[in-house]
Amino acid sequence: MDTSKIKTLGELKKSGYISKSIKDEIRDNLIEKIRKKESPFPGIIGYEDTVIPDTERALLSRHNILYLGLRGQAKTRMARQMTALLDEYIPIIAGSEINDDPLYPISHYAVNLIKEQGDNTPIEWLHRSERYAEKLATPDVSVADLIGDIDPIKAANLKLSFADERVLHYGIIPRSNRCIFVINELPDLQARIQVSLFNILEEGDLQIRGFKLRLSLNVMFVFTANPEDYTNRGSIVTPLKDRIESQILTHYPRLLENALLITEQEANINKVQQQKVEISDLVKRLIEQVAFEARESELVDKKSGVSARLTIAAYENAISAAERRALINNEKTTQVWLADLNGIVPSITGKIELVYEGEQEGPLQVAYKLLDKAIRTQFVQYFPNPDTLKKRKGKEPVENPYKAITNWFDAGNTLPIFLETKDTDKIQLLYTVSGLHALVKKYYHTANEKETALLMELVLHGLASFSLISKKMIDGKIEFKDLMGSMLNMDSRHFSEEDFNEEDFN
Repeated sequence: MDTSKIKTLGELKKSGYISKSIKDEIRDNLIEKIRKKESPFPGIIGYEDTVIPDTERALLSRHNILYLGLRGQAKTRMARQMTALLDEYIPIIAGSEINDDPLYPISHYAVNLIKEQGDNTPIEWLHRSERYAEKLATPDVSVADLIGDIDPIKAANLKLSFADERVLHYGIIPRSNRCIFVINELPDLQARIQVSLFNILEEGDLQIRGFKLRLSLNVMFVFTANPEDYTNRGSIVTPLKDRIESQILTHYPRLLENALLITEQEANINKVQQQKVEISDLVKRLIEQVAFEARESELVDKKSGVSARLTIAAYENAISAAERRALINNEKTTQVWLADLNGIVPSITGKIELVYEGEQEGPLQVAYKLLDKAIRTQFVQYFPNPDTLKKRKGKEPVENPYKAITNWFDAGNTLPIFLETKDTDKIQLLYTVSGLHALVKKYYHTANEKETALLMELVLHGLASFSLISKKMIDGKIEFKDLMGSMLNMDSRHFSEEDFNEEDFN
């Protein structure tokens, strides 16, 4: 339909235009997308078999929806993408505050205008991008904000009695007529405010300051809530919950591969950084693993959740840490080393809520522990698990591929690596560790120089995470040394041979 040629109610009628409810619009357009095998929610990764099918079923049923899930689970993003399921343009009565349908007007203004002008009533066309409204539920939200109130200034200017319907000022929900309306963090709304939504969801009528308006609002409601708020700090009143037809549970990425895709998609890396800094799949996986470790950590509040924003921010910080080091050393290009992951700590500390034990440790120490656990978990995906190499009673000892490396440190050697060391200097330092290069080449003989060096660095961090060597952060450098010597330096007391289990060091 050529909307540019239809300017009046009469022209609209002649065009054969048929009005639909917003939920029928969404349903019909969703059916077309499903038939064409097009995704209605592009860029939403990891929900293909869970949240998206649930949402499609709800939309086909013409339901209002409640997304229930922890922070950073794309709840609001899913709602915003629903606008793509609306018709591109819809007609409205020109000047209407509540997007009156020209064929089915509901406001006092629209009804009277059509009575006066008939088929000459002017109409406008509203694009689907303008048919979305969103409100964050906060304790200060009032019924007037959502539903409306009497406007004394309007009454004075128009010289109208407060009993006249024209003095009403509509709230955000009536103004969202024929739109998608989203209320984020629904439990944070006071119970009395939630009660004001009952009739809108069920019967469609409004009551404003004694006015009982029978306005058949045509709104698609989407609510979001955090389970923690839902059960403790706040709650959704039962009658309102009963009126929301579909409750859909969201979740964090269940597979590391999906998490990688999400971070890659959402991270804001500019062209200069892309040209200057290379980031390996290994480092990407370590960053994602931090979030997985945090979600399982006993030090982190699981009810609060660990948002995908943690890994997105960490990814950006890792790139920037490598870029900064390259700028300091006047290097044209570089790669993200494991040492650069010290730069992601601020991304971790600001994105996790700690339980009491975590607070006792402190956010900085918890962040380093999570990073260390991530290295430990990923290390065994690349090299043999050191835990399986220990002597077991009644079994032959397994050949220890790390023996040459740990022996080098046991001989009193240390490896200090400054965080701002040049790439070439760092590679030379890594080669000084006996057995390190040979170990990497044994398992990755086709790796190039940079890949080999990164894997050599991983071995050192991995062995430290398994307590086979010591790793310390001292004055802007990471120092690797033998574990026993490090322990003796930490405490001046004399250790007897019985203090150590020989099996742990073989």
